[in-house]
Amino acid sequence: MMIVADRSEPCRVVLCVTGLSLTAECQVACKVTTSQLQTHCRHEGIVCLDLGVNKRQMHDFEVEYLCDYKRTLVPGRKRANPTGVPKEREFYLVKWKRYPDHMNTWEPRKNLRCVELLRQFWDDVFLELQRQKKTVVPNRFEPELSSYLEQRARHRQSLQRWEAQINSVGGLTKRILVRNRVDLEGPPKNFTYINGYKVGEGISVTTVAVGCECTNCLENPVGGCCPGVSGHGFSYNECGQVTVKPGQPIYECNKKCRCGPDCPNRVVQRGIQHTLCIFKTDNGRGWGVRASERIKKHSFVMEYVGEIITTEEAERRGQVYDRQGATYLFDLDYVEDEYTVDAARYGNVSHFVNHSCNPNLQVYNVFIDNLDERLPRLAFFSNRGIRAGEELTFDYNMQIDPIDVESTKMDSNFSMTGSPKKAHMSGSPKKAHMSGSPKKTHMSGSPKKDHMSGSPKKDHMSGSPKKRVRMECKCGNDNCRGYLF
Repeated sequence: MMIVADRSEPCRVVLCVTGLSLTAECQVACKVTTSQLQTHCRHEGIVCLDLGVNKRQMHDFEVEYLCDYKRTLVPGRKRANPTGVPKEREFYLVKWKRYPDHMNTWEPRKNLRCVELLRQFWDDVFLELQRQKKTVVPNRFEPELSSYLEQRARHRQSLQRWEAQINSVGGLTKRILVRNRVDLEGPPKNFTYINGYKVGEGISVTTVAVGCECTNCLENPVGGCCPGVSGHGFSYNECGQVTVKPGQPIYECNKKCRCGPDCPNRVVQRGIQHTLCIFKTDNGRGWGVRASERIKKHSFVMEYVGEIITTEEAERRGQVYDRQGATYLFDLDYVEDEYTVDAARYGNVSHFVNHSCNPNLQVYNVFIDNLDERLPRLAFFSNRGIRAGEELTFDYNMQIDPIDVESTKMDSNFSMTGSPKKAHMSGSPKKAHMSGSPKKTHMSGSPKKDHMSGSPKKDHMSGSPKKRVRMECKCGNDNCRGYLF
């Protein structure tokens, strides 16, 4: 007989006696998980209907991952067959789900129907043999190779759990994938995935009081719709592609508006509409993000989100990040440099986007439910068509000509969305509190400014201070500037 606590109903005690289930009311703390209880029942041959263990599935086993491999000659087949090739059998060392390692068993290939796990296993094998510059698969793996394959399997599990956690966060409309075929680095520590701003202490965000009265915002805007109230025109076409030039703000319809969720003036608020992949780069730039499907030109890709903090707090944290060698601070300086987004500990997929001197993403300031010009939402739009599998990047040292903002076109190879207050500046990254390259420090966000004496807005240069430590750029583009700053 075994007494266990039912995890789903903590006040029940289930007594499992070979098929007989009894219950009694009491308070019992559950010491083990349901899966562990199921495993114990199967191991002891106990039927427990409350745990879903019956006679039919008593001996069901599920492969968790494959640990090792060997080939052996079939007994009695020492000589070659008529084709001249010895008859061999393949065996895999199997780690069974919900069973400890000492219960791993060697199983013939014919017993395994886990096609995806077999594919992953051989991907890992060939990747490691290639690294070792070997071309022949041995009949029996060396202990070092077997140990590596088990580490890879456990590492993949940790990434799968992280991927599931990311996609369990509310607000995602498309799946975020996680891949690392480069090394055994797992999910980042002390990082929480969020899909919207986390408002820091002492900061208040006010919501709009009224919305538009339009029935068709694009074709028949009443009073200019939401953009018109702020003195601007529509920013999107009927396909949801951005039509305004970089540096111009975007005003979307809000929760007070009469229009529905399919309104063409609701783009950023719908969230990510493309499957993206967080992946480990193979050139020393840490984690990156790539498109898993084609993205059309001028399409919304993602927001840059994190914790909203004051500029003073950003300066304090910047000193700490200096010593750590990485930072994810992004100024919200559309009208004044009062607030900053810090994506170091709280952020979304944009936390992992890398720099490029030839980026495919452009930053815009977007206003939806909050019209406080000090607190815009930072949205990345594609500045050209992006292929499936292509890495997503933006320019950490963004600049445009503040004298002639209108001359900048989305198709041109410019590097900054930011501009002075008069030019309606997009979010400007705070540049580097670092001594080395952000690639070496695995920095994926926006670097922070040096402690400079003058404001870049006063110089009519958003994020291009007069004095700074030169930082080497390793984006690898043909037109790479050589240095980030």
